[in-house]
Amino acid sequence: MKLEKIAVASGNKGKIAEIKSIFTGVEIVTMQELGFTGDIEETGNSFKENAKIKAETIAKTFNIPALSDDSGLCVESLDGAPGIYSARFSGEGDKENRKLLLKRMEHVTDRRAYFESAVCLCFPNGKTYFGEGRTYGRILQEEIGDNGFGYDSLFYSSDLKKSFGLASDEEKNSVSHRFRALDDLRKKL
Repeated sequence: MKLEKIAVASGNKGKIAEIKSIFTGVEIVTMQELGFTGDIEETGNSFKENAKIKAETIAKTFNIPALSDDSGLCVESLDGAPGIYSARFSGEGDKENRKLLLKRMEHVTDRRAYFESAVCLCFPNGKTYFGEGRTYGRILQEEIGDNGFGYDSLFYSSDLKKSFGLASDEEKNSVSHRFRALDDLRKKL
């Protein structure tokens, strides 16, 4: 299937930059560039459901294929938390989210974790495709590195043998959950 233009249903600049660098050969426009200024409420119970809600909203509103990602950090010893609530874990943004995670992990020895991503490509006619991906690692005792966004400085990647906070964009994108989800989606198209 040949796609020429896709709207990204996200306001997260970090995600948009990653999607643009991974999904090459297609014109990517943001929902803001299309004139969408509201928020899309994520009422789903999974990454996949939330991705579909966002992509479907933009596809139907602007009559354009829309791509959305919903992703988050899942910590084994916290029963998968923060999970679908990763972006709003503390209710106060990335820095406070990281602080809260470190506090919850203070006396925890099992620090296994993974980032999970579900991407959804939705067409105005309702046709929908999904891709899913994970990348595994563990939660560090402290933040290491300034690159990336969200929990990147706390996530030690098993693939890269360093924190995502120390990884270049190219390194992270080669093993990230979002890359793997987009690659999974591409194969289905």
